[in-house]
Amino acid sequence: MNAFAELRPLIGIAPACAALSINRTGIYRVQARLARRRCPTLPRRRRPRPPLALSEAERCALLLLLNSSRFADLAPAAVFAILLDEGRYHGSIRTMYRLLASENQTGERRKQRAHTEYVKPELLAVRPREVWSWDITKLKGPAKWTCFHLYVILDIFSRYIVGWMIAARETAELAEQLIADTVHKQRILPGTLTLHADRGSSMRSKPVAALLVDLGISKTHSRPHVSDDNPYSESQFKTLKYRPDFPARFGSIEDARAHCQVFFRWYNTVHRHSGIALMTPHTVHYGHDDQLTDERGATLMAAFVAHPQRFKGLAPKPPAVPTAVWINPPIREIITPAIIIPGPLNSSTLVSQSH
Repeated sequence: MNAFAELRPLIGIAPACAALSINRTGIYRVQARLARRRCPTLPRRRRPRPPLALSEAERCALLLLLNSSRFADLAPAAVFAILLDEGRYHGSIRTMYRLLASENQTGERRKQRAHTEYVKPELLAVRPREVWSWDITKLKGPAKWTCFHLYVILDIFSRYIVGWMIAARETAELAEQLIADTVHKQRILPGTLTLHADRGSSMRSKPVAALLVDLGISKTHSRPHVSDDNPYSESQFKTLKYRPDFPARFGSIEDARAHCQVFFRWYNTVHRHSGIALMTPHTVHYGHDDQLTDERGATLMAAFVAHPQRFKGLAPKPPAVPTAVWINPPIREIITPAIIIPGPLNSSTLVSQSH
């Protein structure tokens, strides 16, 4: 900057910036900032009332006319045209907009549709067969624009696939059949299960709703356009489609069924799921997780006894299966504790502890 200060009086700002490879815009910005500091802006004087402006009585009359039941849902341009066709003139379109702006009424004047307030689903599972999540995804067929529909029902606590089906189309009748067969196979008692799904046509169909009422099953749905409300089904579909052996297209519906049979057998009995302490869904779903946790703990303890220095003197513990699984856990308010700082002569001060 010293070199710039020396060159500027001799050759000017632009040549000095070009010679020193300095951005000229930054120089102008600094000059403007310094000028504002030296000469603070004076308060703006109130604009005098234009001599041709509407009087206060005319303004009130025009505002009442714009807010009347006849013109309340019309734009100022439409109001201007209608009054003009009736041989009446109360002001220009711009005057109407200016008057409405002074009253904070320049928003949408037509009646707006009241959107439905959807409640965020909050589901808790503390054991298998308590909350199921189901969804439908598409598998690409042999030709362009062809696909097969994969129906999957998943237990969110154990991540176990309790039922699945591949069909050539998506219908409520097929979904009803799959749900009924799965409930019978898992021996679900009335009043013990909640079935969660998104807002697809099959999920919200009357046949499925009537079936769930007959079986004593509660149902919940995701909010529109919120994929986080059905996370376990979405995660399972990603595991399916991101496998190395997942093909770009299936040659036939039989090929798709054969592939899914192998995948779901692997997913339930071989796949070590990170959300359930690296156990298989089959182990957790059928209650073998406590025994496996004890066996893992014994193995870790033996390793600790053999080489305690490798664990820095702390006995390792195996990961535990979560005791509760949520879909949208409730947000709990954190109560900030207070610290009492003693003051002089029997007085105290409460200071909020920040986290």
